[in-house]
Amino acid sequence: MCRNIHVLYNIEPATTDDEVHAAALQYVRKVSGTTRPSQANREAFDRAVHEVAHATQHLLESLVTAAPPKDREVEAAKARARSAQRFASA
Repeated sequence: MCRNIHVLYNIEPATTDDEVHAAALQYVRKVSGTTRPSQANREAFDRAVHEVAHATQHLLESLVTAAPPKDREVEAAKARARSAQRFASA
């Protein structure tokens, strides 16, 4: 769905409020089909982003796991390697 939304749960360092907001913004943009809502829709758009971010934060706080947290740098390196392999010239 949204390629820019990343896993926010069980990673170190912990997810920030900015990351939760960015994920909510990407989700609302995808669902609404717009990156910049009209002035008439701005309030509804902003409210939706706030509510999705709020729900996401509650979800992240409620989840439990026994698995050790993943390291952001290690996961980013894996993603770069997958991307390099995927887009390597044939």
